[in-house]
Amino acid sequence: MNGSAKGPRDVFAAVDLGATSGRVMLGRVGPGILDLTEAHRFPNTPVRLPDGLRWDVLGLYRGVLDGLRAAARAGGVASVGVDTWGVDYGLLDADGALLGAPFHYRDPRTDGAAEAVWARVGRAEMYRVTGLQYLPFNTVFQLAAAAGSAQLEAARTLLLMPDLMVHWLTGTVGAEETNASTTGLFDARAGSWSKDVLDRLGVDPGLLPPLRAPGDPAGELLPHVAEFTGLDARTPVTTVASHDTASAVVAVPATAQDFAYLSCGTWSLAGLELDAPVLTEASRAADFTNERGVDGTIRFLRNIMGLWLLEECRRSWAAQGRGPVADLPELLSLAARAEPFAALVDPDAPEFLAPGDMPARIRAHCRGTGQRAPETPGAVVRCVLESLALAHRRTLRQAAELAGRDITRIHLVGGGARNELLCRLTADATGLPVVAGPVEATALGNVLVQARAAGLVGDLPSTRRLVSATQPLRHYVPRKDPAGRAAWDAAAARIEPSPRNP
Repeated sequence: MNGSAKGPRDVFAAVDLGATSGRVMLGRVGPGILDLTEAHRFPNTPVRLPDGLRWDVLGLYRGVLDGLRAAARAGGVASVGVDTWGVDYGLLDADGALLGAPFHYRDPRTDGAAEAVWARVGRAEMYRVTGLQYLPFNTVFQLAAAAGSAQLEAARTLLLMPDLMVHWLTGTVGAEETNASTTGLFDARAGSWSKDVLDRLGVDPGLLPPLRAPGDPAGELLPHVAEFTGLDARTPVTTVASHDTASAVVAVPATAQDFAYLSCGTWSLAGLELDAPVLTEASRAADFTNERGVDGTIRFLRNIMGLWLLEECRRSWAAQGRGPVADLPELLSLAARAEPFAALVDPDAPEFLAPGDMPARIRAHCRGTGQRAPETPGAVVRCVLESLALAHRRTLRQAAELAGRDITRIHLVGGGARNELLCRLTADATGLPVVAGPVEATALGNVLVQARAAGLVGDLPSTRRLVSATQPLRHYVPRKDPAGRAAWDAAAARIEPSPRNP
């Protein structure tokens, strides 16, 4: 047998790959215990090739292996789970070899691809089946852009990013359903691949693997993986909620049902947890998505561009040699002292999607909408955070109306929970209390699904009670003064959201 002795029964490795970095986290779970430590962190830096922007998927996999090796040195694990972002995929040929590096969702090759899809399956009809928000990089549009390419013609299997990592770790092939639901090829009601959509788009159903649910076994580590990492060769890989937002929602520390969530990082995913999808024309027009969660729940939400705008500003300032200004605490201090509501943008304006000089784009957007452009870093950051808070307000109010639900509090999880100014502005903008944390919600959700599969935690409500009891949380109460509410109402009236459904 390769590897070390069998790992402890209460420690789980969460492989969590994000848009800018990856890490392997170790979670220990028991009665009243939920501890998380970082075993290894590594950058996720895309590579621009002559044919477009690609993920360095081999570098990511090497980071995963190095992280699992660190986990073995720390004493081993009971199982491994993998989560990543959605929509992107790798293609395997008939021998199981990867056909080129996967494209990055920010690559512009999908521009115009939606029209080719909608010519075969009308927009309204497609929404009634898939319930998916229109985003130009959805998997279905990526496949349309790749139609006729040598890679797609040679492909025999499509694996979404977490499924590709699991395949390399175990040799097994499957598609985890929370990530599958982001593709535009998944039936939101039936919880299965949509044969009708696949047939009408000419996508070979054999390209898509069998579905797996969170908690299902995915296999054991391959012998060479166990040998390299030092983990026991019998170490299982457990299917988790492999879309990072689905994992984050597992770790929302809600103790009642009347909550909304904001999974806030590169993207802000704002929405509700429902028992059934909302597939109405009003929901389609508002561009809400119905993605799968654990236990058959529905993540009824909308993607907002999120802290991507702030991080791109920081990268631009750092590249210009303005190091101290790119320091986040200093920037937030400057933003807190900047003039309120001096300039506002729609975070989802298309010009903000691609990497580049974000401060210049924000100033151009403001000038183009008749506003005074923010010139100082503090003013730019204030503009970004107030605009995000307003987008949170608008999206959650629409979600509540469309789903017929009342919201009494907002749980803001993910990296944005560290941003006190954003949390406070979101509370003031929405008029609702904000509970911020846990910051590491995605990794915690990954660990908790593994622990549940191992019989160490119970149902979703009890899992969330464990999060609430063990993780540091911060509470933000909205200001109640009429002048403050009026100022936010006036600011909201100034924003004209970009069309979401072209």
